[in-house]
Amino acid sequence: MKKEKISSAVIRRLPRYYRHLDDLYRNGVVRISSSALAKSMGLTASQIRQDLSCFGGFGQQGYGYNVERLRSEVADILGMNRAHTVVILGAGNLGRALIENFPFRANGFRLIAAFDVDPVLVGTRLGGVPVYHTQMLESYMREHKVNVGVLTVPGPVAVESAYRLYECGIEGIWNFTNIELPEQKMESVKVENVHFADSLLTLSYMISASAEEQL
Repeated sequence: MKKEKISSAVIRRLPRYYRHLDDLYRNGVVRISSSALAKSMGLTASQIRQDLSCFGGFGQQGYGYNVERLRSEVADILGMNRAHTVVILGAGNLGRALIENFPFRANGFRLIAAFDVDPVLVGTRLGGVPVYHTQMLESYMREHKVNVGVLTVPGPVAVESAYRLYECGIEGIWNFTNIELPEQKMESVKVENVHFADSLLTLSYMISASAEEQL
């Protein structure tokens, strides 16, 4: 499978491909042409063929794509079959919302613990997930294989928390803190930053631009 020099734009389209193929699969669709897939996704057939060709050939001329097989291939490319194990640092409002509502397991992640300093939360379970004091992070990580950390801690302790995860040998950090982490000092860790404000301001721009075009 080719993975060299894949653009970030292609990588960020892959989850969208998976979601769409999963919907088709659940609705009983067996096969689909690149044209039909493109139309339903608002893309072009050439774009889809070009994106998928980065990882090998999945379609068959005159037949199109086998939905179940392509769905499985995209899931494999995304690493959904690696059984990632996750812990969350910060079990406040956002952390709790993720713990209780986000489908980690459906996306190939197994959430096994949360950490917080609030004595009201420590020792409880949220959505079936045990909450430990953050002082126990290092000892817990030594005893359990964890490769992904989710940061939902307050901004002032974001960098410190990221370094602690790094020192524990974490592979990836899903960062919700709105603080840019010093990735150059954690070269072995992959960081995905989630900025809600950026997304909202992007929406604001699109609304404003649309309004100006109508003037």
